[in-house]
Amino acid sequence: MNVKQDQAISDARITCVMTNLQLKGSWNEIKGKLKQKYGQLTDQDLTFAEGKEDELLGRLQNRLGKSKDELRAEIENM
Repeated sequence: MNVKQDQAISDARITCVMTNLQLKGSWNEIKGKLKQKYGQLTDQDLTFAEGKEDELLGRLQNRLGKSKDELRAEIENM
């Protein structure tokens, strides 16, 4: 790898960490909005554990019938 590739990977990791921190910081607000929009969701459906984002998305995918990409976009836009 060259310096530009190393920097791009580093920048992507920082962006991912920042997104996760922002998501965790506002998760209670997002969870409330999701429960309002989708009344069938329970607290158990919306349990967020660090490092288990895919598990959360999988539960939401099963309950709502949406793709993980659709769910990620919806959550990011809240």
